[in-house]
Formats: sequence, C-alpha cells, structure tokens
Amino acid sequence: KQQLKVDNQRLRAQIARTTDRSLPEIVAESHQMKEALRLVQRVAPSDTSVMITGESGVGKELIAQAIHRLSRRADKPFIDLNCAALQDTLLESELFGHEAGAFSGARVRKLGLFEIADGGTIFLDEVMEMPLPLQSKLLRALETRSFFRVGGVKKVEVDVRLVAATNRNKEKAIDEGVFRADLMYRINSFEIAIAPLRERREDIEPLARHLLHKLAGANAPELSPAAIEALAAFDWSGNVRQLRNCLERSVLLADNDVITPRELPPEIAFRTELP
Repeated sequence: KQQLKVDNQRLRAQIARTTDRSLPEIVAESHQMKEALRLVQRVAPSDTSVMITGESGVGKELIAQAIHRLSRRADKPFIDLNCAALQDTLLESELFGHEAGAFSGARVRKLGLFEIADGGTIFLDEVMEMPLPLQSKLLRALETRSFFRVGGVKKVEVDVRLVAATNRNKEKAIDEGVFRADLMYRINSFEIAIAPLRERREDIEPLARHLLHKLAGANAPELSPAAIEALAAFDWSGNVRQLRNCLERSVLLADNDVITPRELPPEIAFRTELP
C-alpha cells in the first residue's frame, strides 16, 4: 500500500507538470548545429551527465529534450526546472521534496523533481544560479543517487540522468566562487556548445519558415525576399527566442499572406541593433 501511495503521488505530480513534450525537428543547416546534433546522437544512449552551454535563447532545452528522446529513458519522465526562477528557500523543496510539517505551510508530503524524474531525465536550466548550500546537496545526490527530503529522515534512492544548461562562463563562475568546481566536474562529463544564431546564419531562413509554420499552421504567411534578406542580416542578440517574437509580431501585421520588411520591427528592417 505504501508503494502504491508513493507511485500515485509521483504520477499526480508528473501529470501536474506535463506539457506537450513532442519535439519539432531541430533546424540544422549550419555545420555548427549539425555538429551539435552529432554529439547529441553520440551521448544520448549513455547515462553520462551533459552540460549544454550557449547564450540565452539558442534552444538549449530543445537539445536537452532531444538527448532524452534518443536515450533508453525516453519512455520515462523528462522533468525540467529553471534554477533562476525560484527563490533559494523554495529551490531545495522543489528539487528534493519535503515531508509534512517540515516548515510552515508544509501540510502534506511533496515529492521533489528528482523523485518524480526517477528512471528518466532531469534538466536543470541556468544551473549556475543555484545557491552554494544547495550545490553541495545536489553533488551528494548525484554521487550517491540518493537524498533526504526536507525534514525527512528516510533516504530516498533514485535513478536519474542529469542534463544541465548555462549561459554563463564556467571558468569565471568557478573563479569567482559562485559555483563549486567539484560539482562542475560531476555535471560537465560531456559538453555540447550551441552557437549563437548570428554565427550560423544558414539556419535563419529555414528556422524562420519553421517558426512561422508553428505560429500560424497551414495558413502561415510567406516571407518576401526582402524580409528574408533583412532577417539574415540582423545579429539576433536574443537568438531564436528573439526571432520567434519578431515573427509572431509579423504574422499579426502581415497583409495578403506576405511578410515584407514593413511588418518587421524597425531595428530589423533597417538592420540596426538596439543600443
């Protein structure tokens, strides 16, 4: 009965966090993205921890999902957490769960993401934003494959593969003392670096068409040659996320099912970055 109760809690927590995990094809016309996908295919079948590096908005979560989808854990949970999105006091409970009465407001037991991800993959985005005290607990959990819930006295054992991501400079973060070197060595067994969009301009046009189809479906407007030229010439400091926002605006403004430079934001249409 106790095992059924735990399984039920795990399934309920997993369902509560479930979104559409179907992965669109990752656009890879540039040699940089083709190399990144080659590395994904090589590392996915193993249980090796993976660190994905790259600027904000380049699509690190898509790469993490691809690693999970191509792994032997594909039929198990893929659980993601943005470490910068939660307060320090909530992050430990979110990762490792808590027992009833562990702190004020903890009325019932809550399973942490490590427990929900048992058998599958946990993706920690912006992992270098994790507070130092929690880094040591994460390191121990990874090395022993076990942990204690907040306020708990019974050790919980799990089988979880870790994929992490960061947009920060790893060496600088370690030198400044904001991230533990031993934890970095543990989670950075295999690194996949994603180049910014401005360094792989071959991907811009096919990526734009792919995003338009996602945004508007079969009725997606066409891109005029001038609009394609303007998109390809822009430096995209916000990478794929910025491109998607630009196209979402353009879809709303497009007349006659065609996007021209007129529908693009001024800084893109006139090929100037914002200060």
